[in-house]
Amino acid sequence: MTQTSAQIHYIPNRPDWLAKRTEAALEPGLKIVDPHHHLWDRPGWRYLLDDLLADTRSGHNLVATVFVQCRAMHRAGGPPELRPVGETEFVNGIAAMSASGGYGATQVCAGIVGHADMLLGDRVRPVLEAHVAAGGGRFRGIRHITAWDPDPLVMNPAYQPPKGVLADPTFRAGIKTLGDMGLTFDAWLYHPQIDELTAMAHAVPGTRIVLDHCGGPLAIGAYEGKRDEIFPHWARAIRDLATAPNVFVKLGGLGMRINGYHFEDAPEPPSSETLASAWKPYFETCIEAFGASRCMFESNFPVDKGSYSYGIFWNACKRIARAASPAEKRELFAGTANRFYTLGLDL
Repeated sequence: MTQTSAQIHYIPNRPDWLAKRTEAALEPGLKIVDPHHHLWDRPGWRYLLDDLLADTRSGHNLVATVFVQCRAMHRAGGPPELRPVGETEFVNGIAAMSASGGYGATQVCAGIVGHADMLLGDRVRPVLEAHVAAGGGRFRGIRHITAWDPDPLVMNPAYQPPKGVLADPTFRAGIKTLGDMGLTFDAWLYHPQIDELTAMAHAVPGTRIVLDHCGGPLAIGAYEGKRDEIFPHWARAIRDLATAPNVFVKLGGLGMRINGYHFEDAPEPPSSETLASAWKPYFETCIEAFGASRCMFESNFPVDKGSYSYGIFWNACKRIARAASPAEKRELFAGTANRFYTLGLDL
């Protein structure tokens, strides 16, 4: 049976299946800042503070988290360009709940990444100012998803960006405005678009940019069965991107359907050893190109929760980083995220 794009994109979360594998936390004292997770209340899929805390209390030392936009709680009315500010208002409320101390030591949503339409160009400034005002000192930047591919099975039906938008002068003017205001840009795209991001990054050197999910290496649809063929092209693009000093990279987000690992099809969830083996070439290539001081591990929960549990994900990262120095580990697990998002944490 032919699958639709909507069926392809997200893997359902199955608590009974995830419960079939548990692992004790490796290096439980190592401080972690999770710089990429979501919160939402969608039909049939709820992931709010209690759900996140159930994951972060997996034996690892989660010091803080950063929320990244996901179209949660946009305003129902008002000017369209300001409706995404509702997401920042919602998340700042969650952050305030966490900051009360009544929900544990983890500073949930210590940083907030929202959405604003970069195609507004420099006219985006009032929208950004509204986010800053709504964020209670926690608002850090914008994600405007630009993931595009000619294969419709790869595309997320919720996001339909135009082709080549990263080269659009108006879009770049919006990105420059972020930097002028001291805000960051989260870049979510697919691996064939990494070179487009490299060109944009060099054009807006004053804006700090982070590449989400290792640059979205695709392995379904037109890319299925071509992982070995695609990898060297992806690696070359990553190395070229690293020449832009304003760019950082998030290591994670490879548990989505588009990455083609099919972990969800196995009778039991993957072990941290299995994940580390699958991801090591990607993570190590990024670390070698960018250095630990520009790399940060990220969970991408609850999206990746369809493929593995939270604690096992962090064990996989710790296995991959086993040969790193203590200083490099501090950067990869917490320091880089703390600096990029200016969280001001005492690490």
